[in-house]
Amino acid sequence: MESMTTQTQDRARLLELIKELAVVRGRVTLSSGKEADYYIDLRRITLHHEAAPLVGRVMLDLLDQAGVEAQAVGGLTMGADPVGTAMLHEAGRQGRALDAFVVRKAQKSYGMGRQVEGPSVEGRPVVVLEDTSTTGGSALTAVEGVRQAGGQVQAVAVIVDRDTGAAERIEEEAGVQYLYAFGKDELGLD
Repeated sequence: MESMTTQTQDRARLLELIKELAVVRGRVTLSSGKEADYYIDLRRITLHHEAAPLVGRVMLDLLDQAGVEAQAVGGLTMGADPVGTAMLHEAGRQGRALDAFVVRKAQKSYGMGRQVEGPSVEGRPVVVLEDTSTTGGSALTAVEGVRQAGGQVQAVAVIVDRDTGAAERIEEEAGVQYLYAFGKDELGLD
């Protein structure tokens, strides 16, 4: 467990970087088909040299503070992949065993025919990740894939919650808690 001061500093710096690098203003159509006056491009964070390690620390702290135990983390490719990788590396740095996995949008029709790639999730407590969620659709697809692969989904965790219904939909349809590191209010997006 990192000290509270370090956690606070990590959160503050990550928030600064998100505001600086990831918030793009202007009319956009989201993957859900909804329109918005801004876009949060978190790949500009999760693939950034300074921000990615902060993502790993902040997201691990989020799970720890919520009392969520997981042996593996991951979600629907592509948004979740760098989040899971950041958490895997940070856990390793802390001497903790945490695997990552990737959920394909559909099961492969060749090779081993898997939808969930990486170390097996079967019988293991896992957390489904997403960088951000509007409707919860990607996270719910990942939850379904992980459950079909035998994973025990403990929670869904995202870096930024857009406050557009994803939390309620995930909690209702998947029956798991929804955790987020930052709300859109913290980004000054209201």
